[in-house]
Amino acid sequence: MADTAPVLQGSPRAFTPAPASAPAPDPAPATAGPATGAEPATGTGSATGPGTGTAIETDLTTEADHPAADPVSVTRARQLLAVRPIADGHNGIPWTLRQRSGHDLTPGRYYDLDLDDATLHTSFPALRAGGVGAQFWSVHVPTEAAGDRALSATLDQIDFVHTLVRAYPESLRLALTADEIADARNRGRIASLLGAASGHAIDSSLGTLRGLHGLGVRAMALTHDRSTPWADSALDEPRTGGLTLFGEEVIREMNRLGMLIDLSMSSVDVMRHALALSKAPVLFSHSAAASLTGRPGDVPDDILERLPVNGGLCMVTFEPERMARGAGPATLSDVADHLDHVREVAGASHVGLSGCYDGGPESSPAAGEDGADGPLPRPRGLEDASRYPYLIAELLDRGWSETDIAKLTWENTLRVLRGAEFTARAGGQRRAPSMATIGRLDGARF
Repeated sequence: MADTAPVLQGSPRAFTPAPASAPAPDPAPATAGPATGAEPATGTGSATGPGTGTAIETDLTTEADHPAADPVSVTRARQLLAVRPIADGHNGIPWTLRQRSGHDLTPGRYYDLDLDDATLHTSFPALRAGGVGAQFWSVHVPTEAAGDRALSATLDQIDFVHTLVRAYPESLRLALTADEIADARNRGRIASLLGAASGHAIDSSLGTLRGLHGLGVRAMALTHDRSTPWADSALDEPRTGGLTLFGEEVIREMNRLGMLIDLSMSSVDVMRHALALSKAPVLFSHSAAASLTGRPGDVPDDILERLPVNGGLCMVTFEPERMARGAGPATLSDVADHLDHVREVAGASHVGLSGCYDGGPESSPAAGEDGADGPLPRPRGLEDASRYPYLIAELLDRGWSETDIAKLTWENTLRVLRGAEFTARAGGQRRAPSMATIGRLDGARF
């Protein structure tokens, strides 16, 4: 199904979000009909705390908290998101919920994503208030896991996301292709995609890579905060100087499968090597502009300049430790600065959004002063998944066109997915599944 139609009228969860605390709903755009059969999403209300029957009052999106936001721009942002919602590159809630509940999805026992929850960044009311229409759920693997442990942890996460989609059929819909993402949006559901957090999940096995693809994984980061035997991480001591011969074969096999190559946290040598080798667009699922931060793992300008040739996409993270500049805490404005920079260097067709809600370098909820669990901090103004309209409003105030906003929020993500799918169709008949092993290709190095 082509992604040309706005949200269908009468869909049970159409994307016409209202301001959380405004006195009246935003006017809906002419192309988007009102939702029926669903309560309007708001950022205020009560949520049931994990393991208790106590209501937790939340007020996550009030104008008073952020008086600098222009209400006219926020209304305009909501109208734009009703037609072209957010396709977000990274959400870590599967691992966060695993730590909280052991992946027990019994309604109301540990959490209920249909309710706002002050201990999480993510809930369905927050996602809908934020205008999120598609989400990559990160199947996180802890740094210390390796070999069979890494694979089993990844399989657990994949199984959990599938179970989550089945548990909330009126909110989520599994999407394995770009057309299925568009179809989920038109049915008023949040399209759910799977992204593997690090290449060590495949334990240097192309057969395992194919198995993950068969289970629905459509993106995989080559590295994270440590190197794999075949690719260097930007946060680890270099081992290979880029990609080994087996690493090159991983790239070719991902191209054959139509799986997005995620270069977030890879070394610059790996970024350059993968861009030169890949026939499909690459992805930075949660990154930042290195020229603004100087931190390892962020994307330097010479890599951003290559994205138009490759067709790739840099999705800017909201992780505060990668956004903060100077001594003060990170803010919404800092995130907008990174988006401005990526658009300026790579172009509007190569920038996207990655909230990294309920995840990031840490993988567990933070403990508050009272000892209670609380969500990891996000930049001021982007405290939870309901806050995307405020970021879009800031970009509108900075002069972004509606065309560029539509690319940022929705169109760029579907374009790179379609690019990967096209590469797989074009090359699939000419290239058989690779039977290569790391021992045979890398030999003594391995």
